[in-house]
This record gives sequence, structure tokens and C-alpha cells, in this order.
Amino acid sequence: MKLHNNQPILAWSALGLVAFALLPWYALPDGIGSLQGLGHLIGDPQSATGLAQVLVHHRHWLWPALLVLAAALASCALPAGRRQGAILATLGFAGVAAIVVQGALIGLPDMGHNPLAQWFGTPTQPALGWGAFGVLAAMLMLGAFGVARMGAFRGDLFVAAAVVVCGALLVTFVAYPVTRTLAGAFFNEQGALDLAQAWARIANERIWGLACLSGNQRCGVAWNTLLLAVMTGAGTTFLGTLLALIEDRSNSRLRGVLRILAPLPIITPPFVVGLGLILLFGRAGLVNQFLEWAFGIEPGRWFYGFFGVWLAQMFAFTPIAFMIVRGVVQGVSPSLEEASQTLRADRSRTFWRVTFPLILPGLANAFLVGFIESIADFGNPIVVGGQFSVLSTEIFFAIVGAQFDQGRAATLAWILTAFALAVFALQRGVLGKRNFTTMSGKGDAGVPMQLPNGVRNVALGVAGPWLLFTLIVYVFAFCGGFVQTWGRDYTPTLAHFRTAFDIGLEGGITWLGAAWPSLWVTVKLAAIAAPLTAVLGLLISWLLSRTQFKGQGAFEFSALMAFAIPGTVLGVSYILAFNVPPLELTGSGLIIVLCFMFRNLPVGVRAGSAAFRQLDESLDEASIMLRASTARTLWTVVLPLLKPAVAAALIYSFVRSMTTVSAVIFLVTAETELATTFILGRVGQGDYGVALAYSTALIVLMALATALINWTVGDRKTGRRAMGASAH
Repeated sequence: MKLHNNQPILAWSALGLVAFALLPWYALPDGIGSLQGLGHLIGDPQSATGLAQVLVHHRHWLWPALLVLAAALASCALPAGRRQGAILATLGFAGVAAIVVQGALIGLPDMGHNPLAQWFGTPTQPALGWGAFGVLAAMLMLGAFGVARMGAFRGDLFVAAAVVVCGALLVTFVAYPVTRTLAGAFFNEQGALDLAQAWARIANERIWGLACLSGNQRCGVAWNTLLLAVMTGAGTTFLGTLLALIEDRSNSRLRGVLRILAPLPIITPPFVVGLGLILLFGRAGLVNQFLEWAFGIEPGRWFYGFFGVWLAQMFAFTPIAFMIVRGVVQGVSPSLEEASQTLRADRSRTFWRVTFPLILPGLANAFLVGFIESIADFGNPIVVGGQFSVLSTEIFFAIVGAQFDQGRAATLAWILTAFALAVFALQRGVLGKRNFTTMSGKGDAGVPMQLPNGVRNVALGVAGPWLLFTLIVYVFAFCGGFVQTWGRDYTPTLAHFRTAFDIGLEGGITWLGAAWPSLWVTVKLAAIAAPLTAVLGLLISWLLSRTQFKGQGAFEFSALMAFAIPGTVLGVSYILAFNVPPLELTGSGLIIVLCFMFRNLPVGVRAGSAAFRQLDESLDEASIMLRASTARTLWTVVLPLLKPAVAAALIYSFVRSMTTVSAVIFLVTAETELATTFILGRVGQGDYGVALAYSTALIVLMALATALINWTVGDRKTGRRAMGASAH
């Protein structure tokens, strides 16, 4: 045996022992920075290390963790092989299970009957802390290494560790909290299992009714949601594709405007978009005012309902489709188009027979994301939906309304999950195992083909008015913060900005504005969540594209499930799951970061999956044959070719973290107030000027952040020539 074969095992065993011996085993109420000295790591039972808990405070149920890590360290003396792998896998996963089970069963004194009291007297403990998390991470890695040593994942330790760690994260922060909430559909108000009542909730006329087909009554909320999602998914995919084609395959002057205006809806708080649309199309909006002045048509509420929600969702979700499809369009090899034209095919035939089929993964992924975004959207239906009800708003009112019916909310969430699963299966059925590879290890210096005249005219004819509409909405949003009182007094003023962002310079800089604390907290948490979301999303997409393992379908659906659940339900799920030991996170900034991460994870996964399907596996194989490790291959070969997907994941996760409201409305505290909750509070007080001023500042801040991310990530270098005026 060579020692270096066991270096990862040795390192993780040592890290686990260090965490057990030096870090507090339990969570500290005021954080690890509240420790007053080394004495607290030994003498205080609330802040002692795992080793001190065992030796000094007689918490004997922690002995297995120490024994597992010591045995794993001793296994390094064995040669790399199946025997060592079986030992590591058994030790690692059994150790994880032991810590999780004992942490869940041994609770705080006020949690009722304690099943372990007959063995340990009356043991109590708070939530797990950094020491326990360090030991759990080490055991997970050791278990993954054991599986690889037994022959799984071709013996690759990195791949095995990536699958196990990503799977554990998805189970802990997606499947577990969501399943805990969904399980409420099968229980009655007394907490007893009641399948009859569960069926009565599902088969409700308000959910599945079709009375709208035969009269003036409303359809069920399930049909409303499904129709809206299909229309939004198709519309955003169509519009996003046209914008991507203009950006990458034309010399139109609109490209410059497109780069500025297309991403604007994604960096805007959702209620700002709704407010702008209402100011345009609402009962007192400019359009109704003009119709009354010009044609004598009495203002009405025609905008509120299906059309208003669909228009708002088109406006909000098209940029996501644009960013997904744009990376795929950029990945289409010009040499394939040149080959088609060499065989006397014109540009139109080449586009429809060569280019378009190769961007189908991007179209399917964009539709899937648009569909799931639509069924999970809460802000737009609640603002402009009027009497048009969808599942997300019904769930919200079931949770926070006077009825407080968690069973009904869980039932509606089940239906949303079923819709998401159905479209996910449909997407896989359409694409199947077809090959969409367009980038290989060969050089490609071709010139991207310009769009056929017909496609170009349609794209410009649709994109031009949409960009103009975008500009109008944002002019309204910007102007609202610069006038005294919108609708009554249009006197220009900066008073709202001074209220929110005033700065004192006497004796140093003093942040006097009321908005500063929430802004700093939001930027800090979003900046932490964005790179973690991008890394995890691209890693999962790489695993799905380059490896095969049992349970891969469930693994992928778990990564997408956060989009199938409305943000309000996800927030409630986090409260129910992480408000008690063994994992107690509520009231901290960490739970908000985790909510940001796993709420925004699906976009990184889908963007990465679309990009990976264009990269020939020979690129990875060539690097590995030259003795590069899997991790080095990912960093030096694959990642530079994924820059559009990296930028999309970073931008989306950062700006959505800055602007989200429904998923975190139940998680914020006085110390962790976010920008969106501050703005909603001002709106609730009727202070629209400060709310719009703050929104304007957020838009400018996120525009700068988007430009910085694009500049930092850079463009993908493929050795192609730029498309010039002479390109045909």
C-alpha cells in the first residue's frame, strides 16, 4: 500500500477528531464568538467540546462518534480495496445515523417524554453545534470514500464524495422540511392520521371545478394554475429565445439596449413591477385614463385577473429564460452551420435543420424553469390577480388567514409538486437520450451565422416593443421615489432618499438613514449565498450529466423541488423543521442563507445541465488520461467552458436573494431584517415614496453587481472569430 492512496481518509479522520476535541459540540445562543476562554470549552456543559462532554460532563452517548473516527483513522493502515471500503462505509454512515438519531431523541426538558431516559437517566441537550457539524461532515466524507473503495463511481473518491455530500444537503434542506410540511395533508386537526379527510381535501370542487366551461362561474384553482403556468412557460421561452438570438446572432443596434434592459426585471423587487403595471393598466392607470379621455370608455378592472398575472409573470420570468437560452445559443458550433452552408443550404434551412435542434436543451430547460416559477409565484398573483385564484395564494391564505388550515395548505402543495413532477417527466421524455454535443476537443474558429431574414424580422418585431415596455415600467418605478406623493403631489424631492439613506459626516461616517441596517444585512447574506448556490448547482449538474448512479432521478428532482413549492410554504417548512433540536437555526442569518441557496438552486442546476450537454465527454477524459484528478479537470478544463452558466447562476442567485420576500417573510427577525421586508413595511404604512426610493437604490445596486459578476467571470473562450459584417 502507498500512503498517498489513503491521504484523503487520513485527512478527514484527523479533521473529525479535531472538531470533536476542540469545537463546541452544541450550538451557542450568541454564536461561537461568545466564548470567553478555553475554560468554557471544558467546564461549561453548554459550550464544551465533544471530548469534554464525554470525559467531564458524562454524556456517554457521544462515545460512538469518537470511536468511529478513531477506527476510521486506524483503517488507513489497510491497503486500498473493498475490505477497507466496507469498514469505512459502515463506520461513516452508522456514525452519521447515530448522531442524528440521538440528537433527535434527546431533547430539551420541555419537549415531553424522553425515550432514552430509561437508559441515561434524564439526559437533555440543546441543538447540535459546530463541533457536531464538523464530525458529521467528516463521517459523511469517510462513508463516501468507503463506497468508492468498494468499486462504486469507478473508485473515484471525489465523485463519490460529491454525490454523497450533495445528496445529504438536498435531503436535509429540501426533502426533509418539505416532506414534513406535506405530511400534514394526511392528518386531521387533532394530529391523527385521517386518509378520508385527506381525500376530501384533494377532491374539493374549489380545486378541480370546471364550472367555468358552462357558465360564468370560476374554474378550480388547480386548472387556473396549470393554464397560467403553461402559458407563462411557453411565452417566456419564446420571448427569451428571440432575445438570445438577437444578442448572439445579429448585428442589430438593439443588442446594446438589450444588455441593459433585458436583465432589469430580474433585479427588481417583485412588488415594484406590480406597482408599475398597476400605474399603467390599473383602474386609475394611464391607459384607462387615456381610454376615458379619448373614447369615453369608463375605467374598469379588466387588467386584474388572468391577463394581469400572465403579463406580470412574462415580464418577471423572461430574463431567466433569456439567460438560460443565451448560454446554449453561444455553445452552438459555427463549424456545423458552415458545413451546412457549404452543402448549399441557405441560412433559413441551416437555422431550422441545424441550429434550432441543437438549442432544444436550452428551450426545454427554459420552459421547465418558467413553468415551475409560475406555479410557485406568489407576489404577482397577490398584487394583480384580483378574483383570479391560484394554488400559491390559496396556500398563503390557508396558512396565514383566519382559517389556519395546515392540512389544506399541505394538500395544495402536493398538487403543485405533482404538476412540477409531470412537466419534469415530460421534458425528459421529449429530450430523451438524444445527443446535443456541439463542443469537442477540436479547434473551432468558425464565424457564428447571422439569423435568416424572416427570423431576424420576427425577433426584432417582438423584442423591440417588449424592451420599450420594460423601459416605461422602470421609468415609473424610478420617478415614484423622486416626487412628493404619487398621484397627488408631483413636486420633485429627494426627501425619500434622505429618509432611507442619510449619512452623517461629523466625527466620521455615520449611517443615519433608516434603510442602512436592512441593506447591509441583505447584501451580506446574499453575497454569502450566491457563490455557494452557483458552486452547488453546477456541481449537481455535472454529477447528473457525467455520472450514472442509483437514484439519479430522485436526486435531480430533489434539486428542483424547491421551485415546485411556493416560497411561503418553504419558509414555513424551514420553521417547522429547524425550530427545535437537533438542528435549530431559526432566528439566525444562517437559516436565511440556506433558504436563499436551496430556493435558487434549480436555476444553477438547469443552466449547468444545458451547458454540460453541449460539452463532449472526451474533454474530461483527455484531461484525466493526462493524470489530472477529477477535481483539477473540473477547475481547469470544464469550468472555463461554463462561464455563461456560472454567470447565470451567480447573477440569478444574488439578485433573487436581494429581492425575495415570500420565502423569508417568516424567517426574518429584528436583527436580520431584509431589504424587501423593510420595503413591505413601508408600503404597509402608506409610505410609498421611501419604498420606491429604496427599490430604486436596490435596482442600481444590483445592476452594478450584475456588471461586476459578468466582468469577473468573463466570456467563454472557444477560439472562434467574432461575427463580422461579412458573415453570411
